[in-house]
Amino acid sequence: MIFVFGVFLISLKTHGYCYGIVSAVLSVFAVNFAFTYPYYTLDFFVEESILSAIIMLVVAVSTSTLNSRIRDQENLRAESEKERMRGNLLRAISHDLRTPLTSIYGSASTLISKRNALSEGQQLKLLGEIQEDSEWLIRMVENLLAVTRIDGAKVKIVKTPIVLDELIDSVLMKFSKKHPNQKVITQIPAEFVDIPMDSILIEQVLLNFLENAVFHAKGMTELKLSVSLAGDKAVFEVADNGCGIPEEILDKIFTGCYKKSAAPIDGTRSNMGIGISVCAAIIKAHGSEIFVENRKGGGAVFRFSLARGCDDEQ
Repeated sequence: MIFVFGVFLISLKTHGYCYGIVSAVLSVFAVNFAFTYPYYTLDFFVEESILSAIIMLVVAVSTSTLNSRIRDQENLRAESEKERMRGNLLRAISHDLRTPLTSIYGSASTLISKRNALSEGQQLKLLGEIQEDSEWLIRMVENLLAVTRIDGAKVKIVKTPIVLDELIDSVLMKFSKKHPNQKVITQIPAEFVDIPMDSILIEQVLLNFLENAVFHAKGMTELKLSVSLAGDKAVFEVADNGCGIPEEILDKIFTGCYKKSAAPIDGTRSNMGIGISVCAAIIKAHGSEIFVENRKGGGAVFRFSLARGCDDEQ
C-alpha cells in the first residue's frame, strides 16, 4: 500500500505517463525483491508480483490520465479568461477611442479651416481640448501596452528587487507632472524594504489608482498612498474620501464589463474600466489579488499585496 501511494503521488505531481509508469515498474521490483517470498530474489512469476504489477500500472496510468485532463481543463480555463479579457478590451476600445479621436479631428479641422474667424481665446480652448484628448489617448496606450506585456502565452513577469522608497518617488513624480495641483499623502515604512516586482507595471497600477481618484472621486479632499508591512508581504493602499463606488458595480469593477449606465470609475472617458481591469491582471500576474471597498467615512480604497524579499523569476 505504501508503494501504491508513492506511485499515486508521483503520477499526480508529474506531467505525462513516463514518471508514473517508471515508478510503478520500480515499485514492482522493490516489492518482488524485498517483500515477496523467497526474499531478496527476483521472481516475477509469483502470483503476488503479477497482481502488484497490474495494480501499480493501473494506478499510474489512471492517475496520470486524470492529472492530464485536469491540467488541460486549467489551460482551457486560462485561455478562456484571456479571450474574455481580449473581448472586453476590444469592445471598450471600439467605443472609447472613437470619441477622443473624433474630438481631436474636429478641433484640428476647425482651427485649420476657420483660423482667421476664431478669437485667440477660442483657439486656445480648442488647443486645450486637443491636448486633453491626447493625454487621455496616451494613458489608454500605456494601459494597452501593459496588457500586451502580460497577455502573451510566452511572456512572463520578471521580478527584480525594487527599493520601496524609489518606487513611490517615481510614482509621485510622474503623477505630479500630470496633476500638479493634487496633493498625495504618503505613508510608508521607515525601514529599508525591497520588493521583487516588475516596477514598470506596478507603477502603472499605482498611477491608475491615483488618477482614478482624481477623475472620479467627486468631492475628494484627501488622497492617500500608503504601504504597510504584514509578515512577509507589503500591502499597498490608495484611498480617497470622495463619493465612493456604487455598490452594484463593486463586484464587477475588475472585469471591465459593467454597464454603460454606471458612473465612470476608471482613468478613461468611458465606463468600461479598462485601467482597473488592467491593474487586476497585472497584480494577478504577480501572484496576488486586488481588492476594493468603500470606506465607512466616505470614499473608496484599492488594496493589493506583494511578497517581500528575494524571489525567483516567474
